Amino acid sequence: MKAFFIDRYGKNTGRLGDLPDPEVGAKDVLVAVHATSINLLDSKIRTGEFKLILPYTFPLILGNDLAGVVVRVGTGVRHFKPGDEVYARPPQDQIGSFAELICVSEDALALKPKNLTMEQAASIPLVALTAWQVLVETANLKEGQKVLIHAGSGGVGTIAIQLAKHLGAFVATTTSTGNVQWVKALGADVVIDYKTHSFENELKDFDVVLSSLGADDLEKSIKVLKPGGQLISISGPPTPQFAEEQRLSWPLKQVMRFLSSGIRRKARKADISYAFIFMRASGAHLREITALIEAGVIQPVIDKSFAFESIPEALTYVEKGRSKGKVVVAIK
Repeated sequence: MKAFFIDRYGKNTGRLGDLPDPEVGAKDVLVAVHATSINLLDSKIRTGEFKLILPYTFPLILGNDLAGVVVRVGTGVRHFKPGDEVYARPPQDQIGSFAELICVSEDALALKPKNLTMEQAASIPLVALTAWQVLVETANLKEGQKVLIHAGSGGVGTIAIQLAKHLGAFVATTTSTGNVQWVKALGADVVIDYKTHSFENELKDFDVVLSSLGADDLEKSIKVLKPGGQLISISGPPTPQFAEEQRLSWPLKQVMRFLSSGIRRKARKADISYAFIFMRASGAHLREITALIEAGVIQPVIDKSFAFESIPEALTYVEKGRSKGKVVVAIK
């Protein structure tokens, strides 16, 4: 099969070539990939940023989103059959959607929303699962609560705004000048133009912050939360709890403890909680998201589409941080 893979870690590594077809385990589903999408996670994996906690071997096929058609199922698979149109964020040990074929655990798959094209469906899994696991599972966001979603024009932000509004929350977000009206159209109640205003001076008494930004903005976000509020980051620093969930070694657990000690201490002092969320694959959560998509509650937001052969250019485009919504790749 054709695939885009890396033989070593590095900023501009990766090539398109032929690799053996995946082997299908008893609980695996073999999917012909019709479309995938680009996430910053792909770039971070390519450069080796996660090599201590995600010990991959080479050659490594990149890609963390997929939409396609089931080709074959393992002997233990019960809920999918050849010909089913599906989508998924593969488990972290099964990534590799920049390829013509991929094997995915049955538990990570869901039937593709009927009202989406393959490219639209491929834009959804990672960012929608992230939004769901932050706002629904972790924050338990309720009607009438106030949530600040940083980077509202990004992949996670565009979906998180729609989900938070569906949950009945008051939504504030940050974005650049050119995207203010566009993000308001997604449903945000208040939009802070970070080029002209400081969000920490404009907002207060929020219940939840979803942060995908760096350390400085993470600390500033404490100021907008009321006592008992929740600061939830998807960009780090990781916490000891995350290290436990990943079953990392004792030395790595101590590293995570050290890296997050400052923000955890400042959060405790302000009587708020800090959590780091590393999204996990979940077919069950995707089915919940599918229902919202088919009901018209959540709509995909696609910035640009690239051809399979142009994955290097697509990665570079996403790394610049200018895309509005998701960047997708047509495989077939």
